[in-house]
Amino acid sequence: MQWWKGTLLALGVAALFSLGIILGHFAIPKKAEPTGPTSLSQDLDQELLDNVMSQLDASRIRENLRELSLKPHLATSSRDDYLVELFLERWQNPEWGLDAARKGVYEVLLSFPSQEQPNSVQVVSPQGQILFNARQSEENLTGEQGDPDVVPPYAAYAPPGSPQGPLVYANRGSEEDYAHLESRGINLNGTIALTRYGGVGRGAKAVNGAKHGVAGLLVYTDPGDINDGLSFPNETFPNSWALPPSGVERGSYYEHFGDPLTPYFPATPSGFRLETAEIQGFPPIPTQPIGFEDAQTLLCNLNGDLAPNAWQGALGCDYRLGPGFLDNGTFPQDSQVNVTVYNRLELRNSSNVLGIIRGAVEPDRYILYGNHRDSWVHGAVDPSSGSAVLLEISRVLGTLVKKGKWRPRRTIVFASWGAEEFGLIGSTEFTEEFFTKLQERAVAYINVDIAVFANATLRAQGTPPVQSVIFSAAKEVRAPGTSSLTVYDNWLQHSNRSSPVHGLIPSLGSLGSGSDYAAFVHFLGISSMDIAYTYDQSKTSARIYPTYHTAFDTFQYVETFLDPGFTSHQAVARTAANVLLRLSDSLLLPFRVSDYNETLWSFLQAAQEGLEPTLTQNNISLGPLVTAVKRFEQAAATLDHLAETLKENPSDPLKVRMVNDQLMLLERAFLNSRAFPEEYYYSHVLWGPRTSTVSTFPGLANACLEAMNSPSDLTTWAAVRKQLSIAVMAVEGAAASLESVASF
Repeated sequence: MQWWKGTLLALGVAALFSLGIILGHFAIPKKAEPTGPTSLSQDLDQELLDNVMSQLDASRIRENLRELSLKPHLATSSRDDYLVELFLERWQNPEWGLDAARKGVYEVLLSFPSQEQPNSVQVVSPQGQILFNARQSEENLTGEQGDPDVVPPYAAYAPPGSPQGPLVYANRGSEEDYAHLESRGINLNGTIALTRYGGVGRGAKAVNGAKHGVAGLLVYTDPGDINDGLSFPNETFPNSWALPPSGVERGSYYEHFGDPLTPYFPATPSGFRLETAEIQGFPPIPTQPIGFEDAQTLLCNLNGDLAPNAWQGALGCDYRLGPGFLDNGTFPQDSQVNVTVYNRLELRNSSNVLGIIRGAVEPDRYILYGNHRDSWVHGAVDPSSGSAVLLEISRVLGTLVKKGKWRPRRTIVFASWGAEEFGLIGSTEFTEEFFTKLQERAVAYINVDIAVFANATLRAQGTPPVQSVIFSAAKEVRAPGTSSLTVYDNWLQHSNRSSPVHGLIPSLGSLGSGSDYAAFVHFLGISSMDIAYTYDQSKTSARIYPTYHTAFDTFQYVETFLDPGFTSHQAVARTAANVLLRLSDSLLLPFRVSDYNETLWSFLQAAQEGLEPTLTQNNISLGPLVTAVKRFEQAAATLDHLAETLKENPSDPLKVRMVNDQLMLLERAFLNSRAFPEEYYYSHVLWGPRTSTVSTFPGLANACLEAMNSPSDLTTWAAVRKQLSIAVMAVEGAAASLESVASF
């Protein structure tokens, strides 16, 4: 080989070798730059917590609320679709820093009034002449009520029809109320019942009435229940926060939650669907809500016996029972009321929007934070106050991720739920679609639906283990106003209870089915909570904020009467964000399982005082339940002690994970799908629906009530034994889940 050929060959080999190094350098994926601490011992950073709370901006929350409530956004409407894209755009925006955002679409069954044929309520003379027409829309007091997208007042899922009959007043429409009318000699068959909101659920008013032969239902909001008696236009909105006379509360009258066609299945293309005729839980009779000015015209002209004192309200007249009208009143005595409803069922596509920040250490553990997006009209309070807070918290946390200053230990999932107002549909479909994943991986669900009812004090609800984390967060947030109190101290002044363990503490409410936490706690057994600011109950008897579900729930209403400086919104944002970070970042989950002891002992004591004498007569002993509660108390104390010990020396990551799993899965241990066989989704043995007045395990209380009402029916006492076994098994199972995993 010639020398120059050898030189060229050597140069070629060297060049190829260098090219290979260069290609390899760019071809091998780079390890992602860490954003914040990612060691296994990563724990809650108090400095970061303070930084987050300081960045949550009241003015940004105000602007969020203005945008969200600018137009009516009924579920699946064009404005609701616009807000879906708004959430997606913000959470997908690189400047916001979230890792991912997507929407989930479900085809669900909703109910709407007819645009061509408005629902009507009329008084008709014996000769067929129309003597009175109730309003078909609310008075346009501030301009927003005249928006063409305002849906007329209606009872969602009430069937179409046009019943006509004598009017009777049935108070709140409970089973006892209708029974009282019959006990007074009133034949309810074919009547139209006028009822007021409160007492029992919307749908129950119709179901109870139909059992007694009622043909049609009217529902109104009494100013005595919502306005502290205020009823004149100069006393109500826009002159105060009180409901105007024409205001009508819309709402869903479906008795269950989730998509009516797909119970226990997600409303996706592959999901099993019922036939419409197979759906259970729709009101059986035509129903229409009206304003209290129209209710006054009807009720103050009603004939019959004087209603009981407890049934009287604030319409400025004596409430009578009917049937029919006064012989010297506005209408002829034999005039009847006609209720004509043209509601229709429609399949619609409804969307959830999810925004995700992945966890650095435990990405397979999820902290969920949600709020629904849809409203009946403008929905500035319900739900946009919560959505405004949700957007601000996600902005602040996402920005920290983008800047590389922080990444949570566990994954955070933000959710904007669709079609909540029709029966918690979006959140329920989500839990059905991701049932297995959520049961295995979800740590907690934080719900902030209505962030601000009013500006007096915090209101929190939740399962007992979350009490400690809410308290810790509330102690670090300054209460709105000029006071130097914390949110916790202010809450303690407004609503408190005496705890045998903790002394005087704020009252934490329990979770029913009023918002999107329902499927998480009752169906999945996930530790859940709901956080809001509310009014001073010593200064008003309002059952909820007065313009609830009406066309007067507007941005002006919030800014003028509920939270002028948006400092209560900011306080809720700071409290909820503090809770969120404690759950996402704490090395050991900040749940105190021994706080369940008080609930279990109080349930047991109530059973002993209210049920045990009758149970003993039927050879049923509460002894096994006593033993189970004692076992739980011991197991909870032992696990709490272990958790405290681990905080001092968290050197074993597997042990930390083990204890966290015990804390996370406790709520699941209380689930039993046979506990409430007649109720969709209710599986949590402690928090199911209770018809009895005895404040104990609801399944046991309900079964005892039925057995005592039918003492000769032996099958009812078998049901009591079954429910007692279910309660014992749940408590024992919960105790076992807290005991040492090594001692099977």
